[in-house]
Amino acid sequence: MLAADAEIIAVGSELLTHQRIDTNSLYLTEQLNALGVEVRRKLIVGDDRALLTAAVNHALAHVGIVVLTGGLGPTEDDITRDAVAAAFGRSLVFRQDICDQIEDRFRRFNRKMAEINRRQAYLVEGADLLPNPRGTAPGQWIEQDGRVAMLLPGPPGELKPMFASECVPRLEQRLPPQVIRTRFYGVAGMTESELDQLISPVYSKYTNPATTILAAPGDIQVHLRARCATLEETERLFSEVCGPIEELLGDRIYSREGETLETVVGNLLRERGGTLSVAESLTGGLLGERITLVPGSSDYFVGGFIAYSDRLKTELLGVDASLIERRSAVSEEVALAMAEGARSRTRSTYAVSVTGEAGPVSASGAPPGRVYIGLAGPGPSETRHFQFPGDRTRVRTLAAQTALDFLRRRIR
Repeated sequence: MLAADAEIIAVGSELLTHQRIDTNSLYLTEQLNALGVEVRRKLIVGDDRALLTAAVNHALAHVGIVVLTGGLGPTEDDITRDAVAAAFGRSLVFRQDICDQIEDRFRRFNRKMAEINRRQAYLVEGADLLPNPRGTAPGQWIEQDGRVAMLLPGPPGELKPMFASECVPRLEQRLPPQVIRTRFYGVAGMTESELDQLISPVYSKYTNPATTILAAPGDIQVHLRARCATLEETERLFSEVCGPIEELLGDRIYSREGETLETVVGNLLRERGGTLSVAESLTGGLLGERITLVPGSSDYFVGGFIAYSDRLKTELLGVDASLIERRSAVSEEVALAMAEGARSRTRSTYAVSVTGEAGPVSASGAPPGRVYIGLAGPGPSETRHFQFPGDRTRVRTLAAQTALDFLRRRIR
């Protein structure tokens, strides 16, 4: 049986520039995870034979499965075959039958095969050929001492069908029965450090599942990733670990399926037959944009107002000019009046408003980062005020995220 850990090595100096992105490793990780294989490391190596040989040797010493992508073309900088042969201590063997197949492919397209394409007919000694009906670079499968290396072409249109048809069946025969599952929580209303302090006494007791915390402004994702022999075992493990975490986080969990906060809010509105409008000053349309990013948002979103100036707050939303003069546009009272004005003018079930100072300087006298969010709907209108840290972009992002979470908690 193979050890169910893998490393992916993408080969090519072009991948070390800003012009190319290694997307193959994302596909391969998804496919390997579906087989119960954890990817322990991903590496990009330029067209340097010594470096690549060292990288393959390191991978073979630490994992059971090594997947190399790219570097199987006919040119001098296509070094994968040579480097892998050196790492395994084997020679390269020319295969006339492969050369004939490559030449026949060129002939079918009314082209003559260049002499350098003969390089693609070399296999590492003892390797199994992985046919490539979509290109001239055949793949290779090499086994040694309970480990396997796969050499795959770089173009995704060639790599994906080759991996699916040639590599997956071989791996299924050699891997122990294992499954990988991930439990996901989207969390709002707390910082990364607050969340970790709260739940780390639970998850730190376990190496399986492995816990990862990813933070963005106003939003945290908690991933618990378990690998077990059966699906039933993973579910039992999740029940043991996730129950206490869910109890600690409570209603700060807005998603268990990976949905965005705006998607969750939209689903709640749709389920309850509610509608929504917005009145934005500080966020300048960011809140409405997030809401309308969700397909089908016209089911519940009726529209909004970008009332950036004091004059438009009065003309569009009916905010009393004397209130703005007395309390300033950045105030609890104005946020409340904006939300109520938006709701009355659109006849929506709920209306959310955002006003504040994004910085770096203040036009109202309020400190940069001060934000007021208003909410009008069935029942009493409400406001919340916040002091957000960071630059202008961060403050606006936090304001939109917090407004969505404020609404979610009200209607859930």
